[in-house]
Amino acid sequence: MLRTVKDLQTGQNVVLSDKDLEFVKRIQSGKIPDSNFDNFAPWIDWFSSDVMDTPLRSMPPSKTSFLPSKIDKMKISKMVHAIKMGWMKPKPKPSTEPNFYMLWESDDKADEMRRVHDHIPAPKVRLPSNAESYNPPSEYLFDEKEMKDWDSKDDEPWKRRYNFIPQKYKSLREVPAYDNYTRERFQRCLDLYLCPRAKKMRLTIKAEDLVPQLPNPKDLQPFPTICSMIFKGHSHMVRSITLEPHGQFFASGSEDGTVKVWEIATGRCMKTFEFGCVIRWVEWCPNKSLSLLAVAADSDVMLINPGVGDKLIIEKTDLLLSETPDQGDYHPSERVKGAVQWEPVDEEKWSKGIRILIRHFKNVNQVTWHAKGDYFASVMSDGQNRSVLIHQLSSRRSQLPLNRSKGLIQCVLFHPIRPIFFIATQRHVRVYDLLKQEMVKKLISGAKWISSMSIHPGGDNVIVGTYDKKVMWFDLDLSTKPYQTLRFHGNAVRSVAFHKRYPLFASGSDDCNLIISHGMVYNDLLQNPLIVPVKKLRGHDKFSDFGILSIMFHNMQPWVFSSGADKTIRLYT
Repeated sequence: MLRTVKDLQTGQNVVLSDKDLEFVKRIQSGKIPDSNFDNFAPWIDWFSSDVMDTPLRSMPPSKTSFLPSKIDKMKISKMVHAIKMGWMKPKPKPSTEPNFYMLWESDDKADEMRRVHDHIPAPKVRLPSNAESYNPPSEYLFDEKEMKDWDSKDDEPWKRRYNFIPQKYKSLREVPAYDNYTRERFQRCLDLYLCPRAKKMRLTIKAEDLVPQLPNPKDLQPFPTICSMIFKGHSHMVRSITLEPHGQFFASGSEDGTVKVWEIATGRCMKTFEFGCVIRWVEWCPNKSLSLLAVAADSDVMLINPGVGDKLIIEKTDLLLSETPDQGDYHPSERVKGAVQWEPVDEEKWSKGIRILIRHFKNVNQVTWHAKGDYFASVMSDGQNRSVLIHQLSSRRSQLPLNRSKGLIQCVLFHPIRPIFFIATQRHVRVYDLLKQEMVKKLISGAKWISSMSIHPGGDNVIVGTYDKKVMWFDLDLSTKPYQTLRFHGNAVRSVAFHKRYPLFASGSDDCNLIISHGMVYNDLLQNPLIVPVKKLRGHDKFSDFGILSIMFHNMQPWVFSSGADKTIRLYT
């Protein structure tokens, strides 16, 4: 057995003696450590069972053991007094009668018990700021202007920045008693007594959960991504562009008084028509069997034959328009006669490409065709109750669809499938049924000024561009309010357009940005449209605070055209 152990208190090695080793061995074997201890020694009986003649302790009993307790006397007297006063009563005998109770009593006491258990502590008093210090920094002290502002709000003290005037003292001993102490304590008591308390349930929502889960734009291709061609030739801002139904040519109208017809594949200017006045709108007839272009110049709407494309179609168009239809007994009303006149075209104008001339009594802002190509409408914003005219090409007649105008009309559109007419005023879009001759619904945009409008090829969705930088998507089957409002532009939105084949729509603005968005409309009426912005295209330059003035998608390809105030037309593919 080892004799050396380490002392934990001193840290030294100690050598055990033979006696110590014997103690350790006896303890390990469960014996008494001292071997000399007698465990069975005889017991000395100090107090035996034998009665002794004299006691070991001879002390007489105390006097208090013979006297009654004063404390017990006081307790008993109190109990007697309580019994006499009726405060202390015996326990009642258990009643054998049945116990009746209210069945719904717990419902009445539920609010009270909830108030007791769900105690809401009072909010703590606001901690004092630096302005309430006895020695505040100089910027917290009032100057003359702030003192005048303080005095001017005596009738409305709740509008003051502080409810006291900050003051500065050299030491804490110079601070006088606070004058408003009693008032502040009283206001605090009123807050505790009169103001109800309620628990606010805070929801732990991640920021990622609030963002809608949109698909990756790469999965939504094809859509325009790059500027492939720039068309130059106009000497002033290009206000309007339109595409031929076959998708081979497009036309542009500019403030320089010219209308140019371009070939898309080569970028070549095929024709130039000079009118000597501002061209506000150009619109190609959607009928593929005709070669016809509507041009709005000042107060005239001219139907011209561009002379490009299939020669058979060009000759057929000239032959069709050279014959004047028989009017029979038709006589236009005085309102129509005073608003529009169909004038014959002389040889000089015919040689310039003009086939039909329609004179209006005000400047024409827009021309739009019906999908079949026989009817077209013209808009005169200053025409009041004669702002909109619908013309029929085959009969050479015009009519006024509105008896009165509710607001300044901005633009109109025909429904692509049904006989429905859309009229956009400054703040609303009215939808009319042309057969029933009544208003079907009124789309509430909430915008200050509507600039443009476009209809989805399906006919159940409309996008509206506004001068207050917003693009609104309306679902006609869902509501008369916008389904979604897009705020992507920094300036006024001038033009919006839907693609006829692809789920795409675009918006052009004065900030020179052309934003392409994916807009998928599902056949399932229970599924809302999917709107995803996919690309922002830049390229145009500003001129006189104007940017992009008109946009148009290609009929068959995922391409988009844009015309701007920088005299150029750009093709993005």
